[in-house]
Amino acid sequence: MRNSRLLWWVIWLALAGAVYHLADRALNPNRIGILGDAPSVTLQRGLDGHYRAEALINGVKVNVLVDTGATGVAISPRIAERLQLKSNQAVRTSTANGETVAYMTRLQSVQLGGVKADNVAAVIAPGLDGDVLLGMSFLARMDVRLFQGKMTITQVEE
Repeated sequence: MRNSRLLWWVIWLALAGAVYHLADRALNPNRIGILGDAPSVTLQRGLDGHYRAEALINGVKVNVLVDTGATGVAISPRIAERLQLKSNQAVRTSTANGETVAYMTRLQSVQLGGVKADNVAAVIAPGLDGDVLLGMSFLARMDVRLFQGKMTITQVEE
């Protein structure tokens, strides 16, 4: 009896792990290992309709939500601490949730696959629930195209 309970727990844990892995891949199909290092990257839209990806900020892997509607790069305090970012000054910002205060900072580098930009303006946004919004202070340096559920971002020579 005891061995059969243990077996059921092991099976349940294995199934839960498999479901988590599959759901995570469906929500974020754009892993660093898949994106490669070419100067053009194509992101697959997730099941939730958003473009999520793994990126490198200052050489550290982070999860980003690519947001063409965001003015800049916005980073949660939790990720800012992990990246050891310093804020230069407080600024008032307008978000979908209204007016708020954020803290300006600079990122040494932002890399999405082989697409890279140095010295990127960003803000540390205390109200940010997610990890990182990758907005136009990064994307404006690139050629960005949306077509049939895919976003292609190509490095532009500066």
